[in-house]
Amino acid sequence: MRRTLLRTLTGVAVAAALVGTAACAPSDKSGDSGDGSCTYKIAMMGPITGDNAGLGKPIYQAVKLAVDKHNAAKADKCVTLVQSDDKGDSAIAPGLASNLVADTNVLGVVGPAFSGPTSASGDIFEQGKLPIISASATRPDLSTKGWTTFHRTLGNDASQGPAVGKFIKESLKAEKVYLIDDTTDYGTGLSEQASAALGDTVIGLEQIQPKQTDFSAVVAKVKTAAPDVVFFAGYYNEGGPLAKQLKAGGVEATFVGPDGIKDQGFITGAAEAAEGAIVTCPCIPAEKATGTFAADYQAAFGEEAGTYAAEAFDAANVFLDGIAAGVTDRAKMLEHVKAYDKAGVSKQIKFDAQGEIDKSVIVIWTYDIKDGKIVAREEIK
Repeated sequence: MRRTLLRTLTGVAVAAALVGTAACAPSDKSGDSGDGSCTYKIAMMGPITGDNAGLGKPIYQAVKLAVDKHNAAKADKCVTLVQSDDKGDSAIAPGLASNLVADTNVLGVVGPAFSGPTSASGDIFEQGKLPIISASATRPDLSTKGWTTFHRTLGNDASQGPAVGKFIKESLKAEKVYLIDDTTDYGTGLSEQASAALGDTVIGLEQIQPKQTDFSAVVAKVKTAAPDVVFFAGYYNEGGPLAKQLKAGGVEATFVGPDGIKDQGFITGAAEAAEGAIVTCPCIPAEKATGTFAADYQAAFGEEAGTYAAEAFDAANVFLDGIAAGVTDRAKMLEHVKAYDKAGVSKQIKFDAQGEIDKSVIVIWTYDIKDGKIVAREEIK
């Protein structure tokens, strides 16, 4: 995640870019307009390659599905989808943001996907007056930086953190909880929110580093503390091996993690330790999405819609609805986004003055890992 990359991709290139993930659809009509007839563009910015590419893939594919549907229905207002691979890296994000801002035909960005890159690039999008709608960045303070261009289609960690605390205390009946975060903007923000909600049930707090592979010191501390639950606030690349080493080290606590581990990559990394783990996420299960979204996604990509796919589909459609209605510049697109109030496949899409999704429609779900699969458990009420 050390190189600035901005490019539009055809179907072959998309499949190549999605390193370590399942194959894309056999064609990509929206990745590149080919004959140049599509004047306007929207972009997806997130990790398509790198350690956490699995979390970017369903977001990109959902945006592609939305663009393909739009182009099939509105050929006279067709849209090119630009893929901006930030690899989930805050150091890369500003350069990519600058490139997107420089292309005046880009009228909106679905993303950035992660909180760190969003924080690192938000000022650039604001200066370029380029509207962004993240389907997955959850750090609460992203909406308090004075950016008029920032929006997101999901509840932030000020919603997820308290829900995590409620679930762990009430559903899991835990009396002793050990918190571990990965020092990222996302992980530390969520850990702080969860800690506040869990209160005196928290008996320990440790931090690990991105790309860390040896967790023996943390495992020893957790084993000594003997918690009922370990809550890990971070991404699957570290979360999987951490869960595996905790189990191998004799820690019997239930492993709970957030949306950052809701990916098959966690199961691969954790191996047998993944069984029985629980995931929380401010995202709906694919089967709960309204309309034909789940079936359309399955038909297009040969797999079930992954984490934040429904929320990304909704984000893309905010921009696409604007273009269909005749929006041709960023100023008008921003007005369109701020006034948007329409049912999406994940929820009613309506933003408050800070770009947050309307609080009345926020949902937090829990998921079980059973037999190598992530399956919906319950909505936290």
